[in-house]
Amino acid sequence: MTNNEAPHADVRDFPPLTFGIYPGGVAGTFDGVTTGPTDDPLQINRALGQLQAEGRALLVRCYRHYDGSSASSTDHDNPVNAAQYVSNARKLDLVLCFRDSGDDLTGWLSFVQENIRHGGSQLAKVQITEEPNLRDAPGSADGGFPCVRRALVQGVIAAKDEARRQGLSLQVGFNAVPRFNPNDDFWPGIAALGQEPFVDALDYVGLDCYPDVFRAVAPDGARGDLRDAIGFLLEQFRCRNLAAGNIPVSVPIHITENGWPTGPRRTYERQAAVIETLVRTIHERRAEFNVTHYELFSLRDSDSSNPDLFHQFGLVRDDYTRKPAFETYRRLVAELSS
Repeated sequence: MTNNEAPHADVRDFPPLTFGIYPGGVAGTFDGVTTGPTDDPLQINRALGQLQAEGRALLVRCYRHYDGSSASSTDHDNPVNAAQYVSNARKLDLVLCFRDSGDDLTGWLSFVQENIRHGGSQLAKVQITEEPNLRDAPGSADGGFPCVRRALVQGVIAAKDEARRQGLSLQVGFNAVPRFNPNDDFWPGIAALGQEPFVDALDYVGLDCYPDVFRAVAPDGARGDLRDAIGFLLEQFRCRNLAAGNIPVSVPIHITENGWPTGPRRTYERQAAVIETLVRTIHERRAEFNVTHYELFSLRDSDSSNPDLFHQFGLVRDDYTRKPAFETYRRLVAELSS
């Protein structure tokens, strides 16, 4: 099998998905972050408990930023104090975002190691950098910082080394967004930087994708509909992007962000239908593209009164009243999760 061929495994022999969700109210936009009511930890824990299937794992996605300072500040963690949402089978997917304009990675690597030591057994996954191949969204992505590729490769190696020293079985990876420009040098750049120690340390690569959010898809049942769109994105990511990065098919894909916002001309009922279609399609094709995890963005709206699409990705409103998609996702997790 060549590096750019999908595995084509029999789905009947492939494990079910591991599910997760981002529970906070802050979302990144192209030029900043959303604002709205503060998180309510009691309501979040209640909702997570209802989403989590009995005896099954559920990941809680959280974001922490490194800005080049010597000390790690948690003032801008999203959500704040994510450890309060950890329970028996509920662990953290910790995203360590790289927001440093300098070229000395000493502090960054220490930051990575310290977060693994501090998180310990509460961590299921650590993602190194956030959307490092996206340069034009400084409010939500790391791709505009000049040393982000080195930070990614060296950070993955440092994270895995630290996890092994601590005897932790957590997964270490990074994520990216779909890119279609054949002249984009991100993935060849990763291939050049990431030699054997990097690939050996890499447990997964995450895909952030939002079909029918920033670009409309065809109506259901027509060519180019949601099912076709997510299938195309998975094939593009596995067979072109990851292949160009010299990342073998044995490294799983995790869907690290996926969702569909409500708002003007975006009904609650359509949100539920979109999530159902996307999750079921990914689950059906998980063996074909070696997809093992799915994490939804997000649990709650940032501001349910704001018509801007970045503010209404939630399964619940900003007062935690349920949209129909909440029950849809709860049912899918119960049916399809590992």
